[in-house]
Amino acid sequence: MTKGGMESVEVFTAEGKGRGLKAQKEFLPGDVIFAEPAYAAVVFDSLTHVICHTCFKRQERLHRCGQCKFAYYCDRTCQRAAWLNHKNECSAIKRHGKAPTENIRLAARILWKIEREGSGLSEGCLVSIDELQNHVDSFGEEEKKELRADVESFLEFWPPHCQQFGMQFISHIFGVISCNGFTLSDQRGLQAVGVGIFPNLCQANHDCWPNCTVVFNNGNHEAVRSMFHTQMRIELRALNKISPGDELTVSYVDFLSLSEERRKQLKKQYYFDCTCEHCKKQLKDDLMLAVKAGESKPSADTVKEVIQLSKDTLEKINKARMEGHYHEVVKLCRDCLEKQEPVLGDTNIYLLRILSIASEVLSYLQMFEEAADYAKRMVDGYLKIYHPNNAQLGMAVMRAGVTHWHAGLIEAGHGLICKAYAILLITHGPSHPITKDLEVMRVQTEMELRMFQQNEFMYYKMREAALKNQKIQVMPEPSNENAPSLFHKKE
Repeated sequence: MTKGGMESVEVFTAEGKGRGLKAQKEFLPGDVIFAEPAYAAVVFDSLTHVICHTCFKRQERLHRCGQCKFAYYCDRTCQRAAWLNHKNECSAIKRHGKAPTENIRLAARILWKIEREGSGLSEGCLVSIDELQNHVDSFGEEEKKELRADVESFLEFWPPHCQQFGMQFISHIFGVISCNGFTLSDQRGLQAVGVGIFPNLCQANHDCWPNCTVVFNNGNHEAVRSMFHTQMRIELRALNKISPGDELTVSYVDFLSLSEERRKQLKKQYYFDCTCEHCKKQLKDDLMLAVKAGESKPSADTVKEVIQLSKDTLEKINKARMEGHYHEVVKLCRDCLEKQEPVLGDTNIYLLRILSIASEVLSYLQMFEEAADYAKRMVDGYLKIYHPNNAQLGMAVMRAGVTHWHAGLIEAGHGLICKAYAILLITHGPSHPITKDLEVMRVQTEMELRMFQQNEFMYYKMREAALKNQKIQVMPEPSNENAPSLFHKKE
């Protein structure tokens, strides 16, 4: 079954997994299999005044809707583009006296769209909203309680003059949001800023080692001329060669966890048991639990002790980061690494987690040389664990490249930036803001590398002068969040 722009995929019944998506033609790494605009999407409650409600970009100055005083937009182009979806919301917020939570706002937007277009197949959709999984029957007591509260709040917000829906259908919509809400990120892809429903993407099943990746593209709303105006959308992109008839899979969770932990997370959040090859055969678990090899191999008790210390340290680090005590974070990392290094192998996930935090926080504190050393070790470990075209890997390699560049280690910096660029061309595509930024860095570091190779002494002299004459660029403040996960799910 194909429909409007979705000719290259079909919905099929996957054995033991319900519906899935299958390729209708061959795809190569980096190919866009399909792009899909959101059926409905909203900005998170905590960010409504700093993120554009149309394209989900973070902007310094946003224009506020003069009517409801709640919605914010980049400019008139974004405001006009939003009106069809915001019109009902705008008057409902004024009538209600305040904006409800993101879940209620998203359910309301979905139901207003159904009121306008009906609940059947929308143009370009392979399945209708009615057919999406809601998993309400699998909800635990706490989730059922939250669902009831959401339905009550929704009924208070929903205007009496709008089409009235039955309780069961409203519960279905909240169930769909709970299981299928896709995380939207800002234009740098580093922070989760909203949640949307993409019915076609919902059909792609999970695999811990998938053949596709999903990237959120904020579109280009500055290009007012319609031929250049691109809509906010998700893109499903091929990670490796895909043949006609192959199932298209994405990963709902980050791979950098033991198979047992990933399976627990998938069961808790998405209500299924993962049967992918990597989980069944526990592939890569040996690397993620690696201990130091050699004659003086540590005892099982020592390993257990160091892993427990690592877990305790990660909790202390989270607390210190929340409070902005970055020098305390660095001290905790250094102390933990001292204990880990004689015991844990280079690909052990507890070692890699500490190396990642240490490199990020030290970069922010402008201690680039030490940060670069940790970043290099982190990347070396990641390269042995992650799929070679993994987006998280690409972002980590980019961060390591920038850190080396700031540390004046131009050869290693340029090499890492080129490696990151090659990965992100596949996962994000050449027109994504992150890839464009990376291309600028690649050109700049290439120029500096040529200068370095011609005359090392002059390169360092010029670098020193440049750093004296300009304010050194401060790295972004370390985020306490993990990279946005694929589907938005309340913990």
